[in-house]
Amino acid sequence: MAAYRKERLYLFYSVKIGYIIRVKNNDWNGDTMQMYALTLKGITILPGMVIHFDIDDNGAIEAVNNAIRSDGRIFCISRKNLDAENLSMEDLYKTGTIVNVRQLTKLPNGYGRVLVEGVKRARLIGMNMEDGHLVSCEIEECEEDDGRICDDPATETAVYRLMVQKLSQYIEFFPKIGASLNARIQNNMNHRDALYRVIMNLPLTFDKKQRILDATTTGEQYEILIEILSDEVEVAAIQKKLAQDIKERVEKNQKDYILREQLAYIRKELNGENEESDAEAMTRKTRELEASDEIKARILKEIKRFEHNPENGSESSVQRNYIETLLEMPWDHSSEDDLDIDNASKVLESNHYGMEKVKERILEFLAVRLMTGKGHSPILCLVGPPGTGKTSIAKSIASALNKEYIRICLGGVRDEAEIRGHRRTYVGAMPGRIAAGLRSAGTNNPLMLLDEIDKVSNDYRGDTFSALLEVLDPDQNKHFRDHYIELPLDLSQVLFLATANDVSTIPRPLLDRMEVIEVSGYTENEKFHIAKEHLIRKQFADHGITTGILNITDGALRDIIKYYTREAGVRELERKIGEICRKCAKEYIMAGDKGEKQGKISVKNSNLNVYLGKRKYSSLMANKKDEVGICRGLAWTSVGGETLQIEVSKMPGKGEIELTGQMGDVMKESACIALSYVRSVGDKYKIDADDFNRYDIHLHIPEGAVPKDGPSAGITMATAILSELTGRKVRAKVAMTGEITLRGKVLPIGGLKEKLLAARTAGIKKVLVPEDNQKDVEEISEEIIQDMEIVYVNSMDKVLEEALTDGN
Repeated sequence: MAAYRKERLYLFYSVKIGYIIRVKNNDWNGDTMQMYALTLKGITILPGMVIHFDIDDNGAIEAVNNAIRSDGRIFCISRKNLDAENLSMEDLYKTGTIVNVRQLTKLPNGYGRVLVEGVKRARLIGMNMEDGHLVSCEIEECEEDDGRICDDPATETAVYRLMVQKLSQYIEFFPKIGASLNARIQNNMNHRDALYRVIMNLPLTFDKKQRILDATTTGEQYEILIEILSDEVEVAAIQKKLAQDIKERVEKNQKDYILREQLAYIRKELNGENEESDAEAMTRKTRELEASDEIKARILKEIKRFEHNPENGSESSVQRNYIETLLEMPWDHSSEDDLDIDNASKVLESNHYGMEKVKERILEFLAVRLMTGKGHSPILCLVGPPGTGKTSIAKSIASALNKEYIRICLGGVRDEAEIRGHRRTYVGAMPGRIAAGLRSAGTNNPLMLLDEIDKVSNDYRGDTFSALLEVLDPDQNKHFRDHYIELPLDLSQVLFLATANDVSTIPRPLLDRMEVIEVSGYTENEKFHIAKEHLIRKQFADHGITTGILNITDGALRDIIKYYTREAGVRELERKIGEICRKCAKEYIMAGDKGEKQGKISVKNSNLNVYLGKRKYSSLMANKKDEVGICRGLAWTSVGGETLQIEVSKMPGKGEIELTGQMGDVMKESACIALSYVRSVGDKYKIDADDFNRYDIHLHIPEGAVPKDGPSAGITMATAILSELTGRKVRAKVAMTGEITLRGKVLPIGGLKEKLLAARTAGIKKVLVPEDNQKDVEEISEEIIQDMEIVYVNSMDKVLEEALTDGN
């Protein structure tokens, strides 16, 4: 059954019917036949289309009735000019459609409703008018092709698929049309019939349908249809976007209006309390913020975005936290530094004993700031053993300079995000420790302590050391970017202070960015002064003890340092003083409970063991007499200096050397070098060459449970080996340190201050030091080297001359 479509685009009015029409047709061989004609306003009928329209002229209704009683055919043609009063050929299209009249229905208002079906296209040749109405016309049927788009099958398939593709795009915008159209187009349908089916089911204007009707071939009709569909798809897409934008705009305006009205009502009900919204408060704080216009513009943009988010949504809370973080950052807010050098010096001296290099560097920084009015803050790295006051001096420096103090412990940090922060796309994102430190300080020029920087770790989450490169580079940290903040942070005004125990674990590029200051271990005298001036006072305050309750004598204090602690710093010393305070507090309280007289408690050398127990350490003192094959060396450890007693013994064997005492690879190599040197100078010291083959040499360093390594015991081992092989004794009051070469040269070593401290503690009177270390000795406090002879050596000949006795 042909497709049926109801179409009423305009108010139709009837036209005069022409009764005699000459039809030129090849099949009819020029014969004439009677056919009625109608001009249509706003309607184009295509072959195969079923449509009804209304007519309001009684004559036209009668003519349609006559057509039904005859062959039922009428020629319908559309008007070009819809408003023309007197029709002419120019007012009508050239191509119309011969239709079959299926039904005529009379309506109550006197109109007639005609149902027709398009049959064949026909072309208007001529027409006769009378009183402005069509009386008769001459038409000829249009020759139709075979329904193929073109002769080339591939091209025909391509054009048809293109039409189907455009039709599918059109249907996406009008799905209701597609539901009926897909069922009406069959795969085996003639291409021309399929085209007419598509046209009949699309809501196209009559002029676009007329273009299809005017086309002479199926190929031309497909070209026109594809063009029409392309235009319709483009227009539909624009319409949809415009409609969506308008809808969203209207909905947003309505929503904002309703919310503002509700907010105003709530505020009114609260009697004016809390009249300022969160967004308004944030905006006010932004205006008051000490920051650049760029920073403020970014924060205001984030506030605007926050206003548009649902208040209870997760995105709103994330946005709120971010804005609050930005508002709390000290962008351009600085604290005023105290540039009084005399006051800074007094503060540093009152809080710390010693550490002269650190104090001097801070005072130099202040002097430069006073001279220039500006200057980059130094980036210092304090390197030394634990407990030497590296961390506490940072707080004293902050106090002396009137800076905010921020401590960031980097021990065990292995995630780069700890330094640079997490990106906001992650759940629970937060700023890095640097940005968080600035936020906590409230100023952009605090003192920031990077504690235990040598303990930083790395794993698959990133290289933390690399993240610190930008932080500690004076030329780069002016625009440091935290991943969470996403805005440049100026770190150039921050006074960075790092602490480390061992610089060997710090990468060279990072170490190069810092000014390294070595903090050596304390001497016994320095520990005594630190304890007497600082530690005792602190522990008394912590335990509620006054000087009227407890007194620790100087002798007892020195014995605590000498026999109960073994460290470079003073942490263990402070713990021992605290232990005495606890025991004395208990003793004092128990005496009061028993009604006994609470006298002043005095801790002396004689009763020190009552409070601290037996002595834990005994100093390895110098030997009382000269001996063969025993030589005293000096070593550096992380907790200070030590003396090493190296023992050598020869025994019948095959000339092999055995090393014991848990030596490291470097120390074992030094022992081999020492033996090779002794063999090379055997003739000079009257050593029988066969002895090296007849005897095995056993070299041992006591305290075998303690690992030992390094080259600085080289001259000590060579001296002990030569002493054993020659039988010459080594002077008991002599100690030495230095690296040896195969040619007997003595090379410089490190940790000299700690080694000399150990020698002084052991009662050594003469110390052999490499000549190249003379500059290091000159920097050591006179307190350490007084009453001690320092001999500078550059060869083993000088070492042996000073260390060995003349005879047996």
